[in-house]
Amino acid sequence: MSFRLREVPLLSRVGADRADQLRTDTEAAVAGWSAAALVRVDPRNQVLVADGRVVLHDAAGLGDTPPPDAVFLGRIGDGRHVWAIRSALQAPPDSDVTVLDLRATGNIFDDASAQLVSSAIALLNWHESARFSPVDGTPTKSARSGWARTNPLTGAEEFPRIDPAVICLVHDGADRVVLARQHNWPVRMFSLLAGFVEAGESFEACVVREVHEEVGLSVRDVSYLGSQPWPFPRSLMVGFHAVADPGEEFVFSDGEITEANWFTREEVRAALAAGAWDGGNADAKLLLPGSISIARTIIESWAEQA
Repeated sequence: MSFRLREVPLLSRVGADRADQLRTDTEAAVAGWSAAALVRVDPRNQVLVADGRVVLHDAAGLGDTPPPDAVFLGRIGDGRHVWAIRSALQAPPDSDVTVLDLRATGNIFDDASAQLVSSAIALLNWHESARFSPVDGTPTKSARSGWARTNPLTGAEEFPRIDPAVICLVHDGADRVVLARQHNWPVRMFSLLAGFVEAGESFEACVVREVHEEVGLSVRDVSYLGSQPWPFPRSLMVGFHAVADPGEEFVFSDGEITEANWFTREEVRAALAAGAWDGGNADAKLLLPGSISIARTIIESWAEQA
């Protein structure tokens, strides 16, 4: 059985111009700063949201030029530059503005907001963990409008770190799918199998290894579906589906998965209708991931098949 994603995952959509050519054009960056918009991200990776969009502040309020810790995100539809900084947040009283977490509520975002916020979180998280050279420990400085850090002694550049991970829907080629629960998840919360790619390993090989390590199944016919950035703190989720034999026994050897089961398409459809696992549906027999995740998109795409 083959299928495609029903839609592009939210965090993979393009809603703004990344304008990467401006990252090294200092004069253009400074010239656009006075009219630029600013995304504020708090230490918990939350942002201010109103009417389904991230709240954009006036960057000029921070001064005449971008502060050293600001990161350039690109340009939005009206041509304005957009930057981001780490900042405490407080929603104005008696307003529709709220402080929200992308992981919990990102499904309400428009495409531009999702792209800006995911990029801002990924870059700001990376800067906080890359303040020293991995070679000699020298304090590094932000460069390329926040898209690199340089060693002032050697001139060596470091670029944002991305950790690739696979996420796979394992099915029987017909109407059953494997869903698993990690040991630290509440009862009834299930999702797809996932794991980080190892050095010298392809995505497809990682799928085979991770599925076998986590639940003991041998998979075949590994097929690519799509990808999604997951900036918590710096992952790229690469989605696949693969076929396994329901006659094989589950074996939980790596300690990460505590329970896995085969579920029918009808059971999955009922769970999708009940909402996401953060929706507070206490009566649902099966709770599935939130709509911001590629896991949800993959599951929905499989469930739609006849």
